[in-house]
Amino acid sequence: MMYNQNSNVPPGWLGGFAESKPAFAYPEPDLSSLPMLCNMDNIERIKRQQRIYWPEFSWETIKGDPSSRCFQRFAHNISSIGYDDSGRVWSIICPQQGICAHKIGCLNVEVTVTGQRGWVNETTKDLAADMTVEGKIWFSPSSQKNEIVQQAWELFEEASLPFPSDKANAIQVSTHKVGNPDQPIFTIRHGESQLFQAPDKFRHEEKAWTVGHIEVEIGEVVTHNHPIVDAFNQKIIDIFNFGSGNMLLAGNVLTWNLWFTAPKLVNTVMWRTHAERWRRSIEADHGRHQSSEKEYADGSEFKVLDLLEGKKKKMSKKKMMKKMEEMKEMKRMKEIKDIDEIIEIIESLL
Repeated sequence: MMYNQNSNVPPGWLGGFAESKPAFAYPEPDLSSLPMLCNMDNIERIKRQQRIYWPEFSWETIKGDPSSRCFQRFAHNISSIGYDDSGRVWSIICPQQGICAHKIGCLNVEVTVTGQRGWVNETTKDLAADMTVEGKIWFSPSSQKNEIVQQAWELFEEASLPFPSDKANAIQVSTHKVGNPDQPIFTIRHGESQLFQAPDKFRHEEKAWTVGHIEVEIGEVVTHNHPIVDAFNQKIIDIFNFGSGNMLLAGNVLTWNLWFTAPKLVNTVMWRTHAERWRRSIEADHGRHQSSEKEYADGSEFKVLDLLEGKKKKMSKKKMMKKMEEMKEMKRMKEIKDIDEIIEIIESLL
C-alpha cells in the first residue's frame, strides 16, 4: 500500500475525465480517441500536478543479458505530470541529467516530450497516458573546454555544419514502442514495471503517493543526411553508451518506474520555465549532484570495465595505460586539420 498523503492534497479536485469514455478504463486503457498534444501548447490549462520525485531508471548494460541490468535514479523534482481539475493531462515534464562521458567531458541528456495525452484520477490514485519522446544529447559548457571538442566545433563552424553545442543542435535519438519500430507512441501505466523486480532501494512504497511505469525501446540516431555530421554524432553516442552502460543503445529497452508525490497546485509560469531552470543547474554543476550511481541488483556499482568484459574485450591494465599514452602523444604532436581526423580520434577512444 502507498503511504496515505490525502491530508496534503489541495482542494479543487473534480475528476470525471478518466470516466468520460469506457475505453479509458483499466485493465487496457485505450486513449487513441484523444489527440496527441504538443507538450507546451496548453500550459494555461494545467491546474494540478504530481511530481515524479523518484524517477527510477533501469536497463540492461549488455543487451539481452538480464544479469547485467542496472538501476539509477535520475534527478529529483524535474519530472512532473500536469493536468486540469477534471484529470485531463496537458503536459508532462521528463528527466534531464548531466553525464560525464569517456574522454570528451560532460554531456547534457534530456528526455524531450514531443507529444502526450492521458488522464489522472486523484481519487483512485490511477493514471494512464501515452507519449512520444526523443532523447537529446549535447555538449555541456564544461566539455567545450576539451581539446578534441574545441577542434571539432571549429571545424564544423568552418564547414557551416551543425554542432551539438546546445539543445537546439542536439544529437537526437529516436524511441518507439517496445518491439514495434513503426509505432512512436508508448504508454505510461499504473503500477511498477513487470519486466523485472526492482531492489528495495529503488522502491518507495512508504513515501510515494502512487507509482506508474514506462517501457520504451531505443531507436537509431536521427540522421542529418550529411555523412560527416551523422558519423560524428554516432561516435559521440557510442562514447556516451560506453560510459553510461548502453543506456541509449539502439534496440535496448529503457524502463523507468515513476514514484509520484501527492498532488499540488500549479503555477503555470513556473511550469513553463521549470525545465530550463533545471537545465542551467545541471550545466553549472557538470552533472555531479542530481542522480544516483548506477547499480546492479546486488548493490554493486556499475563500472565501464564490466561492459568491456561483457563484450569479451580483454584488455590488461598495462595495455590500456599504453593506449592512453599513445593517444596523448598523438594529440600533442599532430595538428588536426579535418573532421575525418576528429572522427578517427574519437573512434580510437572507444
